[in-house]
Amino acid sequence: MADDPKKAVLELKGKSVDMPVKSGTIGPDVVDITKLYAQTGAFTFDPGFTSTASCESKITYIDGDEGVLLYRGYPIEQLAEHGDFLETCYLLYYGELPTPSQRKEFDKNITYHTMVHEQMTRFFQGFRRDAHPMAVMVAVVGAMSAFYHDSTDINDARQREIASHRMIAKLPTIAAMAYKYHIGQPFVYPQNSLSYSANFLRMCFAVPCEEYVVNPILARAMDRIFILHADHEQNASTSTVRLAGSSGANPFACIAAGIACLWGPAHGGANEAALEMLKEIGDPAKVPEFIAKVKDKTSHIRLMGFGHRVYKNYDPRAKIMQKTAHEVLTELGIKDDPLLEVARVLEQAALSDPYFIERKLYPNVDFYSGIILRALGFPTSMFTVLFALARTVGWISQWKEMIEDPNQKIGRPRQLYTGAPRRDYVPVTQRGK
Repeated sequence: MADDPKKAVLELKGKSVDMPVKSGTIGPDVVDITKLYAQTGAFTFDPGFTSTASCESKITYIDGDEGVLLYRGYPIEQLAEHGDFLETCYLLYYGELPTPSQRKEFDKNITYHTMVHEQMTRFFQGFRRDAHPMAVMVAVVGAMSAFYHDSTDINDARQREIASHRMIAKLPTIAAMAYKYHIGQPFVYPQNSLSYSANFLRMCFAVPCEEYVVNPILARAMDRIFILHADHEQNASTSTVRLAGSSGANPFACIAAGIACLWGPAHGGANEAALEMLKEIGDPAKVPEFIAKVKDKTSHIRLMGFGHRVYKNYDPRAKIMQKTAHEVLTELGIKDDPLLEVARVLEQAALSDPYFIERKLYPNVDFYSGIILRALGFPTSMFTVLFALARTVGWISQWKEMIEDPNQKIGRPRQLYTGAPRRDYVPVTQRGK
């Protein structure tokens, strides 16, 4: 680093290159290598982009070492405790918490657009009954551009806003339809008198033959889950949405791409994997045996729901999720849930074991969210769908920010080529036996 704190100097092949250093409002500085190739003929090599800032953003900030997560500057704990999901949606999308009149107008825009085009219901009939709900989500959300082509012009600010509102409003309906189709029950239409989360629970669990009353405790728990998963900076699925959007693709296609990426078990499927791990352990008495296997490198047993790519401290979302899990289980009268007991014992054992302490393997948000969703009545196949539903507002906010960035350009990562050097074509008759 040079004496100038806002300049970095790279020595390469006897040549000295100055690169500007940029600072955000909070967080680490970044070295601007935009002109590195032009000045040196060399690229940087950063598999997984662990040291690369792919964009400039004002939406979400994470300090993994301190366990901090901020939406537009607001701590996630405060939003989850005092706000609700639609307020969080407004904050992420527009940049500020809404005034009472803005909140009323936004709630109306979302609530009165929850129904989907009736012909979309026929679209579901083309899927096999045993199709994974995430496969259905990818297809149906991608198909929204065929039903709502009046809001696909990304150069029209009003159309961008309409498309964004439509996705925030209709994703719960589509997710509930995917669930109902998966279990063979009739679709339940949204009800405008209910809140966002209460409406979603009703669409999932109501049946036409009897009245369904939404439990406010459970609706609040669902709302918290949505808030905690609404955005998480430049993770794999968000980066996918931005990359797809950089090509000029319509917003529905971009969100479908994000859903497809989220489906991966290393990303959105982590809460499902954590629950399956607890089921495999089965008994709190077997936790020590399981931990011994985790430590054994030859066993290939992994501790799911602990540790995080970014957080090197306790995941701030996990604390809220732990409290919510107790509220849900108490409300439902589940006092001695075996999986929760396994989770408690496993958490205590991992947090007191030097092996995990040294590696900073703290419980993350997935550790408890799977238990809550299971208690609410969702099968594990729906866990990632709920993640996608919550993350839609983050994706669409990131997409909007990218589209409105005057410096935005199509994403085009470079590579370190290690294949064969240039060689000439040889006719098949001259290639030996």
